[in-house]
Amino acid sequence: MGTSGARACVINDQTETVFKKQIPAAVVQSTATGHVEQNPNDWWQQVSELISGIPVNIRNEIQAIAVDGTSGTILLCDEQGQPTSPALMYNDSRATRQAEKIGRIAPSETGAQGVSSSLAKLLWLLAHDFTGSHALHQADWIAGNLYQQWCFSDENNALKLGYDPVTRSWPEWMAKLHLPQKLLPQVLPPGSRIGNIDSTVAQKFGLPMSANIISGTTDSIAGFLATGASHSGDAVTSLGSTLVIKLISDKPVYSANYGIYSHRLGDQWLVGGASNSGGAALKKYFNQQEMDALTPQLKPQHPTELNYYPLPGTGERFPFNDPNMKAKINPVADRLKFFQGLLESIARIEKMGYEKLSELGCKYPERIFTTGGGAKNSAWREIRSSVLQRPVLIPEQTDAAFGSALLARRGFYG
Repeated sequence: MGTSGARACVINDQTETVFKKQIPAAVVQSTATGHVEQNPNDWWQQVSELISGIPVNIRNEIQAIAVDGTSGTILLCDEQGQPTSPALMYNDSRATRQAEKIGRIAPSETGAQGVSSSLAKLLWLLAHDFTGSHALHQADWIAGNLYQQWCFSDENNALKLGYDPVTRSWPEWMAKLHLPQKLLPQVLPPGSRIGNIDSTVAQKFGLPMSANIISGTTDSIAGFLATGASHSGDAVTSLGSTLVIKLISDKPVYSANYGIYSHRLGDQWLVGGASNSGGAALKKYFNQQEMDALTPQLKPQHPTELNYYPLPGTGERFPFNDPNMKAKINPVADRLKFFQGLLESIARIEKMGYEKLSELGCKYPERIFTTGGGAKNSAWREIRSSVLQRPVLIPEQTDAAFGSALLARRGFYG
Protein backbone atom coordinates (compact mmCIF):
# COMPACT_ATOMS: atom_id res chain seq x y z
CA MET A 1 0.00 0.00 0.00
CA GLY A 2 1.79 3.14 -1.22
CA THR A 3 1.14 6.78 -1.91
CA SER A 4 0.45 6.24 -5.62
CA GLY A 5 -1.77 3.20 -5.24
CA ALA A 6 -2.04 -0.39 -4.11
CA ARG A 7 0.05 -3.14 -5.69
CA ALA A 8 0.14 -6.91 -5.49
CA CYS A 9 3.17 -8.94 -6.46
CA VAL A 10 3.50 -12.74 -6.38
CA ILE A 11 6.92 -14.37 -6.69
CA ASN A 12 7.92 -17.99 -7.02
CA ASP A 13 10.59 -19.82 -5.06
CA GLN A 14 13.29 -18.50 -7.44
CA THR A 15 12.09 -14.92 -6.63
CA GLU A 16 10.78 -14.50 -10.17
CA THR A 17 7.64 -12.38 -10.49
CA VAL A 18 4.71 -14.51 -11.67
CA PHE A 19 1.96 -11.90 -11.19
CA LYS A 20 1.69 -8.21 -10.47
CA LYS A 21 -1.08 -5.68 -10.58
CA GLN A 22 -1.59 -2.07 -9.55
CA ILE A 23 -4.75 -0.09 -8.87
CA PRO A 24 -5.03 3.65 -8.12
CA ALA A 25 -4.75 5.01 -4.60
CA ALA A 26 -7.82 5.13 -2.40
CA VAL A 27 -9.71 8.41 -2.19
CA VAL A 28 -8.05 10.94 0.10
CA GLN A 29 -10.32 13.22 2.10
CA SER A 30 -8.72 16.54 2.98
CA THR A 31 -11.18 18.21 5.32
CA ALA A 32 -9.06 21.20 6.27
CA THR A 33 -5.52 22.49 6.05
CA GLY A 34 -3.23 19.74 7.29
CA HIS A 35 -6.03 17.18 7.51
CA VAL A 36 -5.38 14.15 5.28
CA GLU A 37 -7.59 11.10 5.83
CA GLN A 38 -8.63 7.88 4.15
CA ASN A 39 -11.38 5.40 4.86
CA PRO A 40 -9.67 2.13 5.89
CA ASN A 41 -12.51 0.15 4.30
CA ASP A 42 -11.38 1.55 0.94
CA TRP A 43 -7.99 -0.12 1.54
CA TRP A 44 -9.66 -3.47 2.14
CA GLN A 45 -11.69 -3.07 -1.03
CA GLN A 46 -8.41 -2.51 -2.91
CA VAL A 47 -6.78 -5.54 -1.30
CA SER A 48 -9.83 -7.66 -2.13
CA GLU A 49 -9.69 -6.54 -5.77
CA LEU A 50 -5.97 -7.29 -6.00
CA ILE A 51 -6.20 -10.77 -4.46
CA SER A 52 -9.24 -11.65 -6.56
CA GLY A 53 -7.29 -10.59 -9.66
CA ILE A 54 -4.57 -13.19 -9.10
CA PRO A 55 -5.07 -16.13 -11.50
CA VAL A 56 -6.64 -19.10 -9.75
CA ASN A 57 -3.75 -21.46 -10.49
CA ILE A 58 -1.35 -19.04 -8.77
CA ARG A 59 -3.74 -18.22 -5.93
CA ASN A 60 -4.05 -21.92 -5.12
CA GLU A 61 -0.32 -22.13 -4.42
CA ILE A 62 0.28 -19.03 -2.32
CA GLN A 63 2.26 -19.99 0.77
CA ALA A 64 2.89 -16.68 2.54
CA ILE A 65 1.59 -13.10 2.47
CA ALA A 66 3.22 -9.92 3.83
CA VAL A 67 1.88 -6.37 3.68
CA ASP A 68 3.71 -3.06 3.52
CA GLY A 69 2.01 0.28 4.18
CA THR A 70 2.71 3.98 4.41
CA SER A 71 4.82 4.87 7.44
CA GLY A 72 3.00 6.82 10.14
CA THR A 73 -0.54 6.17 8.83
CA ILE A 74 -2.73 5.08 11.77
CA LEU A 75 -6.32 4.26 12.78
CA LEU A 76 -8.31 2.93 15.72
CA CYS A 77 -10.45 -0.21 15.44
CA ASP A 78 -12.61 -2.32 17.73
CA GLU A 79 -12.11 -5.97 18.77
CA GLN A 80 -13.67 -7.15 15.51
CA GLY A 81 -11.34 -4.98 13.44
CA GLN A 82 -14.02 -2.47 12.48
CA PRO A 83 -12.51 1.03 12.14
CA THR A 84 -13.67 3.42 14.86
CA SER A 85 -11.77 6.39 13.42
CA PRO A 86 -10.66 7.62 10.04
CA ALA A 87 -7.13 6.71 9.03
CA LEU A 88 -4.87 9.71 9.60
CA MET A 89 -2.43 9.52 6.72
CA TYR A 90 1.37 9.75 6.90
CA ASN A 91 1.27 13.41 5.76
CA ASP A 92 -1.55 14.54 8.06
CA SER A 93 -0.10 17.43 10.06
CA ARG A 94 -2.82 18.43 12.51
CA ALA A 95 -1.24 16.85 15.63
CA THR A 96 1.06 19.79 16.38
CA ARG A 97 0.18 20.09 20.09
CA GLN A 98 0.54 16.36 20.58
CA ALA A 99 3.94 16.40 18.86
CA GLU A 100 5.06 19.21 21.18
CA LYS A 101 3.96 17.14 24.18
CA ILE A 102 5.94 14.14 22.95
CA GLY A 103 8.94 16.43 22.38
CA ARG A 104 8.89 17.47 26.05
CA ILE A 105 8.74 13.86 27.29
CA ALA A 106 10.52 11.61 24.83
CA PRO A 107 14.24 11.28 24.10
CA SER A 108 15.36 13.02 20.94
CA GLU A 109 16.39 9.79 19.22
CA THR A 110 12.92 8.20 19.20
CA GLY A 111 11.15 7.79 15.87
CA ALA A 112 7.98 9.13 17.53
CA GLN A 113 9.19 12.72 17.38
CA GLY A 114 7.40 15.17 15.11
CA VAL A 115 3.92 15.81 13.78
CA SER A 116 4.24 13.00 11.21
CA SER A 117 4.64 10.31 13.88
CA SER A 118 1.83 7.82 14.41
CA LEU A 119 2.10 8.44 18.16
CA ALA A 120 1.26 12.13 17.74
CA LYS A 121 -1.69 11.19 15.52
CA LEU A 122 -2.90 8.60 18.05
CA LEU A 123 -2.87 11.22 20.80
CA TRP A 124 -4.82 13.55 18.51
CA LEU A 125 -7.47 10.88 17.89
CA LEU A 126 -7.86 10.21 21.62
CA ALA A 127 -8.03 13.95 22.39
CA HIS A 128 -10.89 14.25 19.88
CA ASP A 129 -12.99 11.50 21.48
CA PHE A 130 -12.21 8.65 19.11
CA THR A 131 -12.07 5.35 20.97
CA GLY A 132 -11.09 1.81 20.07
CA SER A 133 -9.51 -1.44 21.20
CA HIS A 134 -6.42 -1.33 18.96
CA ALA A 135 -4.20 1.36 17.42
CA LEU A 136 -2.86 0.01 14.15
CA HIS A 137 -0.87 1.18 11.17
CA GLN A 138 -2.03 0.63 7.61
CA ALA A 139 -0.07 -2.61 7.11
CA ASP A 140 -1.06 -3.87 10.60
CA TRP A 141 -4.78 -3.48 9.98
CA ILE A 142 -4.72 -5.16 6.56
CA ALA A 143 -2.68 -8.10 7.87
CA GLY A 144 -5.13 -8.25 10.77
CA ASN A 145 -8.02 -8.58 8.33
CA LEU A 146 -6.28 -11.56 6.74
CA TYR A 147 -5.57 -13.17 10.11
CA GLN A 148 -8.76 -11.91 11.83
CA GLN A 149 -6.83 -10.70 14.85
CA TRP A 150 -5.87 -7.06 15.16
CA CYS A 151 -3.13 -6.95 17.78
CA PHE A 152 0.14 -7.20 15.83
CA SER A 153 2.58 -4.74 14.32
CA ASP A 154 6.17 -4.91 13.10
CA GLU A 155 9.31 -3.16 14.33
CA ASN A 156 9.47 -0.82 11.33
CA ASN A 157 5.91 0.49 11.47
CA ALA A 158 5.92 0.62 15.29
CA LEU A 159 9.00 2.87 15.35
CA LYS A 160 6.90 6.01 14.83
CA LEU A 161 4.48 4.84 17.53
CA GLY A 162 7.28 5.07 20.09
CA TYR A 163 8.57 1.48 20.05
CA ASP A 164 12.24 1.13 20.98
CA PRO A 165 13.93 -1.22 18.48
CA VAL A 166 17.13 -1.35 20.55
CA THR A 167 15.49 -2.80 23.67
CA ARG A 168 12.68 -4.31 21.57
CA SER A 169 10.06 -2.95 23.94
CA TRP A 170 7.67 -0.08 24.59
CA PRO A 171 9.79 2.46 26.52
CA GLU A 172 9.04 3.66 30.04
CA TRP A 173 8.69 7.32 29.00
CA MET A 174 5.45 6.45 27.16
CA ALA A 175 3.74 5.89 30.54
CA LYS A 176 3.77 9.67 30.98
CA LEU A 177 1.34 9.96 28.06
CA HIS A 178 -1.29 7.89 29.96
CA LEU A 179 -2.17 5.82 26.90
CA PRO A 180 -4.46 2.84 27.44
CA GLN A 181 -2.01 -0.07 27.23
CA LYS A 182 -4.53 -2.23 25.37
CA LEU A 183 -4.16 0.04 22.34
CA LEU A 184 -0.50 -0.79 21.77
CA PRO A 185 0.12 -3.77 19.49
CA GLN A 186 2.39 -6.73 20.06
CA VAL A 187 5.47 -5.96 17.97
CA LEU A 188 7.27 -8.58 15.86
CA PRO A 189 10.40 -8.37 13.72
CA PRO A 190 9.52 -7.86 10.03
CA GLY A 191 9.28 -11.22 8.30
CA SER A 192 7.97 -13.09 11.38
CA ARG A 193 5.25 -15.71 11.08
CA ILE A 194 2.02 -14.47 12.69
CA GLY A 195 -0.04 -17.56 11.87
CA ASN A 196 -2.21 -19.13 9.16
CA ILE A 197 -4.74 -17.08 7.25
CA ASP A 198 -8.24 -17.10 8.74
CA SER A 199 -10.22 -19.97 7.21
CA THR A 200 -13.22 -17.80 6.30
CA VAL A 201 -10.98 -15.25 4.58
CA ALA A 202 -9.15 -18.07 2.78
CA GLN A 203 -12.43 -19.48 1.48
CA LYS A 204 -13.65 -16.05 0.38
CA PHE A 205 -10.56 -15.44 -1.77
CA GLY A 206 -9.82 -19.02 -2.82
CA LEU A 207 -6.50 -19.03 -0.95
CA PRO A 208 -4.98 -22.11 0.73
CA MET A 209 -5.89 -22.36 4.41
CA SER A 210 -2.24 -23.17 5.04
CA ALA A 211 -1.09 -19.74 3.75
CA ASN A 212 1.07 -17.98 6.33
CA ILE A 213 0.49 -14.35 7.34
CA ILE A 214 3.90 -12.72 7.80
CA SER A 215 4.62 -9.48 9.67
CA GLY A 216 5.27 -6.66 7.20
CA THR A 217 7.07 -3.35 7.04
CA THR A 218 6.75 0.21 5.75
CA ASP A 219 6.52 1.02 2.05
CA SER A 220 9.93 2.71 1.91
CA ILE A 221 11.71 -0.21 3.59
CA ALA A 222 9.91 -2.68 1.33
CA GLY A 223 11.25 -0.65 -1.60
CA PHE A 224 14.73 -0.87 -0.10
CA LEU A 225 14.45 -4.66 0.28
CA ALA A 226 13.33 -4.94 -3.34
CA THR A 227 16.67 -3.60 -4.59
CA GLY A 228 18.56 -6.59 -3.24
CA ALA A 229 20.61 -4.50 -0.82
CA SER A 230 21.18 -6.87 2.09
CA HIS A 231 24.73 -6.64 3.42
CA SER A 232 26.35 -4.24 5.86
CA GLY A 233 27.72 -1.40 3.75
CA ASP A 234 25.01 -1.68 1.08
CA ALA A 235 23.20 1.61 0.49
CA VAL A 236 20.31 2.90 -1.59
CA THR A 237 20.03 6.48 -2.85
CA SER A 238 16.61 7.53 -4.09
CA LEU A 239 16.80 10.50 -6.45
CA GLY A 240 13.34 11.92 -6.91
CA SER A 241 12.16 15.39 -6.01
CA THR A 242 14.48 15.08 -3.01
CA LEU A 243 17.61 13.04 -2.27
CA VAL A 244 17.06 10.22 0.23
CA ILE A 245 19.79 7.86 1.36
CA LYS A 246 19.58 4.62 3.37
CA LEU A 247 22.50 2.51 4.53
CA ILE A 248 22.69 -0.94 6.15
CA SER A 249 24.74 -0.68 9.33
CA ASP A 250 25.83 -3.07 12.07
CA LYS A 251 24.66 -0.59 14.71
CA PRO A 252 21.90 2.02 15.00
CA VAL A 253 22.53 5.73 14.59
CA TYR A 254 20.23 8.50 15.78
CA SER A 255 20.41 12.25 15.32
CA ALA A 256 17.18 14.16 15.77
CA ASN A 257 19.00 17.28 14.65
CA TYR A 258 19.47 15.78 11.20
CA GLY A 259 16.29 13.71 11.02
CA ILE A 260 18.31 10.49 11.19
CA TYR A 261 16.89 7.42 12.86
CA SER A 262 17.42 3.69 12.44
CA HIS A 263 15.05 0.90 11.52
CA ARG A 264 15.87 -2.58 12.73
CA LEU A 265 16.31 -5.26 10.06
CA GLY A 266 16.93 -8.49 11.94
CA ASP A 267 20.38 -8.09 13.47
CA GLN A 268 21.21 -5.15 11.21
CA TRP A 269 20.06 -1.54 11.04
CA LEU A 270 18.83 0.66 8.23
CA VAL A 271 20.05 4.21 8.80
CA GLY A 272 18.77 7.07 6.67
CA GLY A 273 18.58 10.78 6.01
CA ALA A 274 16.90 13.06 3.47
CA SER A 275 18.19 16.22 1.79
CA ASN A 276 15.91 18.85 0.25
CA SER A 277 18.18 18.90 -2.79
CA GLY A 278 17.33 16.75 -5.80
CA GLY A 279 15.06 16.82 -8.82
CA ALA A 280 12.87 19.67 -7.57
CA ALA A 281 15.97 21.90 -7.37
CA LEU A 282 16.94 20.99 -10.95
CA LYS A 283 13.46 21.86 -12.22
CA LYS A 284 13.83 25.43 -10.99
CA TYR A 285 16.24 25.96 -13.88
CA PHE A 286 15.48 23.26 -16.46
CA ASN A 287 12.31 21.65 -17.77
CA GLN A 288 12.26 17.94 -18.52
CA GLN A 289 12.51 18.47 -22.29
CA GLU A 290 15.70 20.51 -21.94
CA MET A 291 17.25 18.05 -19.50
CA ASP A 292 16.49 15.18 -21.88
CA ALA A 293 18.16 17.11 -24.73
CA LEU A 294 21.26 18.05 -22.71
CA THR A 295 21.85 14.66 -21.06
CA PRO A 296 23.51 12.96 -24.10
CA GLN A 297 25.93 15.91 -24.28
CA LEU A 298 27.16 15.62 -20.70
CA LYS A 299 30.89 14.96 -20.21
CA PRO A 300 31.29 13.07 -16.92
CA GLN A 301 35.06 12.67 -17.50
CA HIS A 302 35.50 16.46 -17.62
CA PRO A 303 34.19 18.02 -14.36
CA THR A 304 33.01 21.62 -14.59
CA GLU A 305 34.48 22.58 -11.18
CA LEU A 306 31.32 24.60 -10.53
CA ASN A 307 30.47 24.50 -6.84
CA TYR A 308 26.75 24.88 -6.10
CA TYR A 309 24.28 23.85 -3.40
CA PRO A 310 20.99 23.37 -5.26
CA LEU A 311 17.81 23.71 -3.19
CA PRO A 312 14.21 24.18 -4.36
CA GLY A 313 13.49 26.69 -1.60
CA THR A 314 14.75 27.88 1.76
CA GLY A 315 16.00 25.32 4.28
CA GLU A 316 17.99 22.09 4.42
CA ARG A 317 17.57 19.03 6.66
CA PHE A 318 20.50 16.75 5.86
CA PRO A 319 23.54 16.63 5.69
CA PHE A 320 23.15 20.12 7.18
CA ASN A 321 20.30 21.14 9.43
CA ASP A 322 19.60 24.78 8.65
CA PRO A 323 15.97 25.90 8.17
CA ASN A 324 17.23 29.24 6.87
CA MET A 325 19.76 27.85 4.38
CA LYS A 326 19.43 29.26 0.87
CA ALA A 327 20.55 27.73 -2.39
CA LYS A 328 24.08 28.52 -3.47
CA ILE A 329 23.85 28.87 -7.24
CA ASN A 330 25.45 31.27 -9.71
CA PRO A 331 24.17 30.27 -13.18
CA VAL A 332 26.58 30.41 -16.09
CA ALA A 333 25.56 31.24 -19.65
CA ASP A 334 26.57 27.82 -21.00
CA ARG A 335 23.42 25.78 -20.34
CA LEU A 336 25.18 22.43 -20.72
CA LYS A 337 27.94 23.42 -18.30
CA PHE A 338 25.37 24.82 -15.86
CA PHE A 339 23.32 21.59 -16.00
CA GLN A 340 26.37 19.40 -15.44
CA GLY A 341 27.50 21.66 -12.59
CA LEU A 342 24.16 21.17 -10.85
CA LEU A 343 24.35 17.38 -11.28
CA GLU A 344 27.91 17.32 -9.90
CA SER A 345 26.84 19.45 -6.94
CA ILE A 346 23.93 17.15 -6.03
CA ALA A 347 26.36 14.22 -6.26
CA ARG A 348 28.61 16.00 -3.74
CA ILE A 349 25.62 16.47 -1.41
CA GLU A 350 24.98 12.72 -1.72
CA LYS A 351 28.60 12.07 -0.75
CA MET A 352 28.34 14.49 2.19
CA GLY A 353 25.27 12.59 3.33
CA TYR A 354 27.11 9.29 3.45
CA GLU A 355 30.07 11.01 5.11
CA LYS A 356 27.70 12.40 7.76
CA LEU A 357 26.43 8.89 8.49
CA SER A 358 30.06 7.72 8.71
CA GLU A 359 30.83 10.57 11.09
CA LEU A 360 27.94 9.40 13.29
CA GLY A 361 29.17 5.81 13.48
CA CYS A 362 28.28 4.00 10.23
CA LYS A 363 30.88 2.87 7.74
CA TYR A 364 31.05 4.49 4.33
CA PRO A 365 29.01 2.45 1.81
CA GLU A 366 30.72 -0.25 -0.21
CA ARG A 367 28.18 -0.22 -3.02
CA ILE A 368 25.26 2.08 -3.75
CA PHE A 369 22.03 1.08 -5.47
CA THR A 370 20.10 3.94 -6.99
CA THR A 371 16.36 4.40 -7.56
CA GLY A 372 13.99 7.20 -8.54
CA GLY A 373 13.76 9.31 -11.67
CA GLY A 374 17.35 10.55 -11.44
CA ALA A 375 18.66 6.99 -11.50
CA LYS A 376 17.73 6.71 -15.20
CA ASN A 377 20.37 9.27 -16.21
CA SER A 378 23.45 7.15 -17.06
CA ALA A 379 25.78 10.18 -17.34
CA TRP A 380 24.67 11.34 -13.89
CA ARG A 381 25.33 7.87 -12.51
CA GLU A 382 28.86 8.08 -13.93
CA ILE A 383 29.34 11.51 -12.32
CA ARG A 384 28.04 10.19 -9.00
CA SER A 385 30.24 7.10 -9.12
CA SER A 386 33.28 9.32 -9.67
CA VAL A 387 32.33 11.65 -6.82
CA LEU A 388 31.32 8.88 -4.42
CA GLN A 389 34.26 6.65 -5.36
CA ARG A 390 31.89 3.70 -5.31
CA PRO A 391 29.95 1.72 -7.93
CA VAL A 392 26.44 3.14 -8.47
CA LEU A 393 24.14 0.27 -9.48
CA ILE A 394 20.63 0.13 -10.90
CA PRO A 395 18.70 -2.67 -9.17
CA GLU A 396 16.54 -5.04 -11.20
CA GLN A 397 13.63 -4.39 -8.85
CA THR A 398 12.47 -1.31 -6.96
CA ASP A 399 8.78 -2.10 -6.41
CA ALA A 400 7.81 -2.15 -2.74
CA ALA A 401 5.32 -4.96 -3.42
CA PHE A 402 8.23 -7.10 -4.65
CA GLY A 403 10.06 -6.29 -1.41
CA SER A 404 7.03 -7.42 0.58
CA ALA A 405 6.94 -10.66 -1.40
CA LEU A 406 10.61 -11.24 -0.52
CA LEU A 407 9.72 -10.61 3.13
CA ALA A 408 6.88 -13.14 2.91
CA ARG A 409 9.29 -15.69 1.43
CA ARG A 410 11.81 -15.02 4.21
CA GLY A 411 9.10 -15.50 6.83
CA PHE A 412 7.91 -18.73 5.25
CA TYR A 413 11.39 -20.27 5.48
CA GLY A 414 12.03 -18.75 8.90
